Amino acid sequence: MTRVMEPPRTTTTILRSTFGSALDVETVATLRSMGKRCVYPPGTALCHQGALEDTFYIIVEGSVIVTQKPEGGQERFVTLMGPNQYFGELGLLDDAPRSMTCTVAKPTTVIEVTKEVFARIVETSPTVAFAITQRVLAELRRTSEQSIQDLREKNQALEKAYSDLQRAQESLLEKERLERELDLAAEMQGSLLPKSLPTFSDYVFSAHQQAARRVGGDLFNVIPLDDEHVGFTIADVSDKGFQAALFMAMTQTLFFREARRSLSPAAVVKSVHAGLMDVAPTSDVFVTAFYGVLHRPSGRITFVRAGHERPLLARPGQPVELLPGEGRFIGMIDELELQERTEVLRSGDRLVLYSDGVTDATNAQGKLFGRDRLLAVVDAARALPAPQIVQKILGSVAEWCRGTPPFDDLTLLVIQSV
Repeated sequence: MTRVMEPPRTTTTILRSTFGSALDVETVATLRSMGKRCVYPPGTALCHQGALEDTFYIIVEGSVIVTQKPEGGQERFVTLMGPNQYFGELGLLDDAPRSMTCTVAKPTTVIEVTKEVFARIVETSPTVAFAITQRVLAELRRTSEQSIQDLREKNQALEKAYSDLQRAQESLLEKERLERELDLAAEMQGSLLPKSLPTFSDYVFSAHQQAARRVGGDLFNVIPLDDEHVGFTIADVSDKGFQAALFMAMTQTLFFREARRSLSPAAVVKSVHAGLMDVAPTSDVFVTAFYGVLHRPSGRITFVRAGHERPLLARPGQPVELLPGEGRFIGMIDELELQERTEVLRSGDRLVLYSDGVTDATNAQGKLFGRDRLLAVVDAARALPAPQIVQKILGSVAEWCRGTPPFDDLTLLVIQSV
């Protein structure tokens, strides 16, 4: 294991960014003088599951993969950590074995505080030690319940995908391995989508996601935010394969978390964008998304469109409309400007959200299904319940393609105002 010492040029900034207001000037100065700043190459295991280790790590640059191997099971992916996150904190407080393995994913700089150093901090600056301990325990309590809930469902899908990928790497040639990776991504994508949607007396939500052999990483969700508000989203990851499926999982988790923090769609999407940039700042993957918040008593929908397809609004006796709104995709390029727009759903209205797997569906002659055909289908089916509209669109696309294998995922989300 290679350890390269560097001058602590940005230690103060990193510590304060990591712990926030819990660390005062004395605390920062103490950790800066006693902690070690080290650089590790990819593949270095900093924490080993089951081992008795006592070092606390704060990530300055780079990323660390966290994995866990249940007793008698296969090693599974838990999360990917980036700058300003930390791990191994319990090693300072007890002698229990590590619960997970933390491995460097790319060249990573960390600040290290060993149990011996922490003991000296306790002896010389008990108030500093108390501030650190209090912050670590508070953060652990805050994140543990949410992390367990978010990861329980994902772990099953990621465990299978990771296991299948390992077998493919051992037994297949490079081309066959890549093909299998795409199939695994499709399987994982389907398992991460909601199995059912919430039901309401005044609105009906219906959705369908059809994974292609070569997946694009589509996602959708409907999230009750309180007694009056419902968040809904549809998004598409630009990449394909296993990386797209992982990026989709991160995006789904971020939307699920951020939607509960604000009723402003622009604020939510910008927070999701910031989260993706923090986890993968150099990735060439991006996400198009449409996110809206429905106020059920008034029917008012507030929404933003981040580079995604324009939803269709079908009203009784009126031409089908394209919802307005401009905005760039998320997950790539720091600056992000979004237009937050509003629309009111009245009784009998239908709102149709879709991915480009619908309009880009190709027949045997290489012609696209296109937006005009979709508009015609929605116009003809406008009086039907939301689930039947979904089936009408799927049937029309299938008839158009006539068995031609899809290249991209096809996702639909229809909202009906009763």
